[in-house]
Amino acid sequence: MDPRDVVRRSKRLSYVLRHAPGSVGLTLDAAGWADVDALLAALGWTRAELERVVATNDKRRFALDGTGTRIRASQGHSVAVDLGYAAQTPPPVLFHGTAERNVPAIEAGGLRPGRRHAVHLSPDEVTARRVGARHGRPVVLRVDAAGMAAVGAVFTRSANGVWLVDAVPPAFLTVVG
Repeated sequence: MDPRDVVRRSKRLSYVLRHAPGSVGLTLDAAGWADVDALLAALGWTRAELERVVATNDKRRFALDGTGTRIRASQGHSVAVDLGYAAQTPPPVLFHGTAERNVPAIEAGGLRPGRRHAVHLSPDEVTARRVGARHGRPVVLRVDAAGMAAVGAVFTRSANGVWLVDAVPPAFLTVVG
Protein backbone atom coordinates (compact mmCIF):
# COMPACT_ATOMS: atom_id res chain seq x y z
CA MET A 1 0.00 0.00 0.00
CA ASP A 2 1.35 3.41 -1.00
CA PRO A 3 2.17 5.68 2.03
CA ARG A 4 -0.30 8.31 0.74
CA ASP A 5 -2.99 5.64 0.65
CA VAL A 6 -2.20 4.72 4.26
CA VAL A 7 -2.63 8.37 5.30
CA ARG A 8 -5.87 8.68 3.34
CA ARG A 9 -7.22 5.50 4.93
CA SER A 10 -6.13 6.65 8.39
CA LYS A 11 -8.07 9.88 7.97
CA ARG A 12 -11.11 7.93 6.80
CA LEU A 13 -10.86 5.56 9.75
CA SER A 14 -10.53 8.51 12.16
CA TYR A 15 -13.62 10.11 10.71
CA VAL A 16 -15.67 6.92 10.98
CA LEU A 17 -14.51 5.85 14.46
CA ARG A 18 -14.42 9.32 16.06
CA HIS A 19 -17.20 11.28 14.41
CA ALA A 20 -19.53 9.42 12.06
CA PRO A 21 -19.81 5.65 12.46
CA GLY A 22 -23.32 5.86 10.98
CA SER A 23 -21.87 7.21 7.74
CA VAL A 24 -20.87 3.63 6.89
CA GLY A 25 -23.66 1.91 8.80
CA LEU A 26 -21.63 1.13 11.94
CA THR A 27 -22.66 1.44 15.54
CA LEU A 28 -20.15 1.98 18.33
CA ASP A 29 -20.75 0.43 21.71
CA ALA A 30 -20.76 2.63 24.84
CA ALA A 31 -16.96 2.45 25.08
CA GLY A 32 -16.41 3.38 21.42
CA TRP A 33 -15.66 -0.11 20.08
CA ALA A 34 -16.75 -1.25 16.62
CA ASP A 35 -16.80 -4.77 15.24
CA VAL A 36 -13.78 -5.23 12.95
CA ASP A 37 -15.57 -7.51 10.48
CA ALA A 38 -18.44 -5.03 10.13
CA LEU A 39 -15.95 -2.18 9.66
CA LEU A 40 -14.02 -4.08 6.98
CA ALA A 41 -17.23 -4.88 5.13
CA ALA A 42 -18.41 -1.26 5.37
CA LEU A 43 -15.12 0.18 4.10
CA GLY A 44 -14.30 -2.56 1.60
CA TRP A 45 -10.88 -3.11 3.15
CA THR A 46 -8.97 -6.29 3.87
CA ARG A 47 -7.79 -7.22 7.36
CA ALA A 48 -4.19 -6.66 6.20
CA GLU A 49 -5.03 -3.14 5.01
CA LEU A 50 -6.64 -2.28 8.34
CA GLU A 51 -3.75 -3.71 10.32
CA ARG A 52 -1.27 -1.68 8.24
CA VAL A 53 -3.20 1.54 8.92
CA VAL A 54 -3.37 0.78 12.65
CA ALA A 55 0.29 -0.28 12.92
CA THR A 56 1.76 2.61 10.94
CA ASN A 57 -0.29 5.49 12.31
CA ASP A 58 2.31 7.83 13.79
CA LYS A 59 -0.09 9.03 16.49
CA ARG A 60 -1.31 5.53 17.39
CA ARG A 61 -4.87 6.80 17.07
CA PHE A 62 -6.47 3.35 16.94
CA ALA A 63 -6.59 0.39 19.29
CA LEU A 64 -7.60 -3.19 18.64
CA ASP A 65 -8.94 -5.10 21.62
CA GLY A 66 -7.10 -8.14 22.95
CA THR A 67 -8.99 -10.49 20.66
CA GLY A 68 -8.50 -8.37 17.54
CA THR A 69 -12.23 -8.45 16.86
CA ARG A 70 -12.99 -4.88 17.94
CA ILE A 71 -11.40 -1.53 17.15
CA ARG A 72 -11.78 2.01 18.44
CA ALA A 73 -10.20 5.42 18.25
CA SER A 74 -8.09 6.15 21.33
CA GLN A 75 -9.50 9.66 21.82
CA GLY A 76 -10.94 12.65 19.98
CA HIS A 77 -14.54 11.52 19.66
CA SER A 78 -17.34 13.93 18.91
CA VAL A 79 -19.89 11.12 19.33
CA ALA A 80 -20.88 10.03 22.84
CA VAL A 81 -18.54 7.36 24.20
CA ASP A 82 -17.04 6.51 27.57
CA LEU A 83 -13.51 5.33 26.90
CA GLY A 84 -13.18 4.11 30.49
CA TYR A 85 -9.75 5.61 31.14
CA ALA A 86 -8.92 5.73 34.84
CA ALA A 87 -7.97 9.00 36.50
CA GLN A 88 -4.21 9.46 36.74
CA THR A 89 -1.86 11.93 38.36
CA PRO A 90 -0.45 14.00 35.50
CA PRO A 91 3.14 15.12 35.21
CA PRO A 92 3.70 18.61 36.69
CA VAL A 93 3.60 20.26 33.27
CA LEU A 94 1.77 19.37 30.06
CA PHE A 95 1.52 21.22 26.74
CA HIS A 96 -1.08 22.20 24.20
CA GLY A 97 -0.39 23.20 20.61
CA THR A 98 -2.65 25.62 18.79
CA ALA A 99 -2.60 28.12 15.97
CA GLU A 100 -1.45 31.65 16.78
CA ARG A 101 -4.84 33.10 15.84
CA ASN A 102 -6.48 31.15 18.71
CA VAL A 103 -4.28 32.54 21.49
CA PRO A 104 -6.36 35.64 22.41
CA ALA A 105 -9.52 33.56 22.88
CA ILE A 106 -7.61 30.93 24.87
CA GLU A 107 -6.03 33.57 27.12
CA ALA A 108 -9.51 34.96 27.81
CA GLY A 109 -11.47 31.72 28.23
CA GLY A 110 -8.95 28.92 28.65
CA LEU A 111 -8.91 25.66 26.74
CA ARG A 112 -12.29 24.05 26.09
CA PRO A 113 -12.99 20.74 24.35
CA GLY A 114 -15.08 22.26 21.56
CA ARG A 115 -16.75 19.42 19.68
CA ARG A 116 -14.65 16.80 21.44
CA HIS A 117 -15.20 15.26 24.85
CA ALA A 118 -11.97 16.54 26.41
CA VAL A 119 -9.06 18.91 25.94
CA HIS A 120 -6.05 17.09 24.51
CA LEU A 121 -2.66 17.74 26.10
CA SER A 122 0.80 16.59 25.06
CA PRO A 123 3.58 15.41 27.36
CA ASP A 124 6.21 17.46 25.50
CA GLU A 125 6.63 20.73 23.59
CA VAL A 126 7.72 19.06 20.35
CA THR A 127 4.49 17.10 20.03
CA ALA A 128 2.40 20.14 20.97
CA ARG A 129 4.15 22.28 18.34
CA ARG A 130 3.50 19.63 15.69
CA VAL A 131 -0.18 19.53 16.65
CA GLY A 132 -0.45 23.31 16.54
CA ALA A 133 1.22 23.45 13.12
CA ARG A 134 -1.68 21.51 11.61
CA HIS A 135 -3.89 24.54 12.12
CA GLY A 136 -1.62 27.47 11.18
CA ARG A 137 1.41 29.17 12.71
CA PRO A 138 1.97 27.09 15.86
CA VAL A 139 2.02 28.36 19.43
CA VAL A 140 2.70 26.12 22.41
CA LEU A 141 0.94 26.64 25.72
CA ARG A 142 2.38 25.30 28.97
CA VAL A 143 -0.27 23.82 31.27
CA ASP A 144 0.26 23.78 35.04
CA ALA A 145 -1.13 20.28 35.38
CA ALA A 146 0.08 19.87 38.97
CA GLY A 147 -1.72 23.06 39.96
CA MET A 148 -4.91 21.93 38.26
CA ALA A 149 -4.74 18.50 39.90
CA ALA A 150 -4.21 20.16 43.29
CA VAL A 151 -7.54 21.98 42.93
CA GLY A 152 -9.42 18.87 41.80
CA ALA A 153 -9.06 18.63 38.03
CA VAL A 154 -9.27 15.04 36.87
CA PHE A 155 -6.80 13.89 34.22
CA THR A 156 -6.87 10.69 32.22
CA ARG A 157 -4.40 9.34 29.68
CA SER A 158 -5.49 7.73 26.43
CA ALA A 159 -4.06 4.51 25.06
CA ASN A 160 -1.72 6.50 22.81
CA GLY A 161 -0.35 8.76 25.55
CA VAL A 162 -2.51 11.86 25.05
CA TRP A 163 -3.53 13.47 28.33
CA LEU A 164 -7.21 14.40 28.61
CA VAL A 165 -8.96 16.89 30.88
CA ASP A 166 -12.37 18.57 30.79
CA ALA A 167 -10.99 22.12 30.46
CA VAL A 168 -7.98 24.27 31.30
CA PRO A 169 -8.75 27.65 32.91
CA PRO A 170 -6.60 30.60 31.76
CA ALA A 171 -4.87 30.85 35.16
CA PHE A 172 -3.13 27.53 34.49
CA LEU A 173 -1.80 28.49 31.04
CA THR A 174 1.43 30.16 29.94
CA VAL A 175 2.33 30.91 26.33
CA VAL A 176 5.69 29.28 25.56
CA GLY A 177 5.90 30.65 22.05
